[in-house]
Amino acid sequence: MTYDGKLLALARTALETERAQNQAEQQRRTAVIYSLIPEIEDIDRHLRAQMTELVRLTLSKPHDLQTRLQDLENRNLSLQMRRAELLQEKGYPIDYLDEIISCPKCKDTGYDGAGVCDCLKKRYNRELTRELSSLLRNGDESFENFDLSLYPDTPETETGIAPRKVMEAVFAGCKKFADNFPEVSSNLLLRGSTGLGKTYLSACIARSVAERGYSVCYDTATAALEAFERQKFSRDPEDAEAASVRVQRMLSCDLMILDDLGTEMVTPMSTSALYTLINSRLNNKQRMIISTNCSDEDLERRYTPQICSRIKGEFLELPFCGTDIRQLKRKK
Repeated sequence: MTYDGKLLALARTALETERAQNQAEQQRRTAVIYSLIPEIEDIDRHLRAQMTELVRLTLSKPHDLQTRLQDLENRNLSLQMRRAELLQEKGYPIDYLDEIISCPKCKDTGYDGAGVCDCLKKRYNRELTRELSSLLRNGDESFENFDLSLYPDTPETETGIAPRKVMEAVFAGCKKFADNFPEVSSNLLLRGSTGLGKTYLSACIARSVAERGYSVCYDTATAALEAFERQKFSRDPEDAEAASVRVQRMLSCDLMILDDLGTEMVTPMSTSALYTLINSRLNNKQRMIISTNCSDEDLERRYTPQICSRIKGEFLELPFCGTDIRQLKRKK
């Protein structure tokens, strides 16, 4: 997984803030106990002196080293037992003054022996989810809020199938994708007319996947493909760098959602960018969701055979049908 430096910095800051809060709480507890039980402060002073003595003995290596070490260990255990007794007598747990650590695995550093610790990954993905939330349109996008009753239950003349029946299957397919991510067998192509819920359900998937700790990049085709162009041709170094970071995220995130494919202006640059995005992710076995109003014929007119071939061969189509939900809600 490739990390966005900006979001990783925010995650580190959140971890450092929590670590500082833990340290402050430990200091508060220590001050209270020392005030209430002065003997414990004296015991702690002796324990620290014993640590200094241990280092001195280890370095000097006297002829009776083992005897002295054993004596030091016995005195240390005796002091710790007395300390525990004093705490319990006042109704405190024996570990009340121990160092407060949120993550035993990395001791709140954010890094374990294998690299980035899970606790920092969770905070990183929390930042991703927060950023994702700012991109989502309503803020209430969740499978629980998806209303199938907005789709007609009467069979259509052409197909003989009720839109609600179709959308029940579409909803189940989206939910299954989200629940089983990343162990899913295909990418998704959400296809249908405007206002049928494609963006909403893709946002539901995005939120669900991000909340489970996976990195998600969610953007419109217009904005996403423009980033590729700005990365190459922007004369503003800061703008080019920001675009480069954005492109890298799209190429490396666990799930890329490209919304409203077909609404962008088609140029040689946008076509090249789209091919790069789709082909790179497919080659790296990274999942992708595309939503579009375009039919197969529309896609073939707009894009190259290579792009159409990859969409047709590597994406499972979920067909959206019914009546424009936005219009229905306005009437209500």
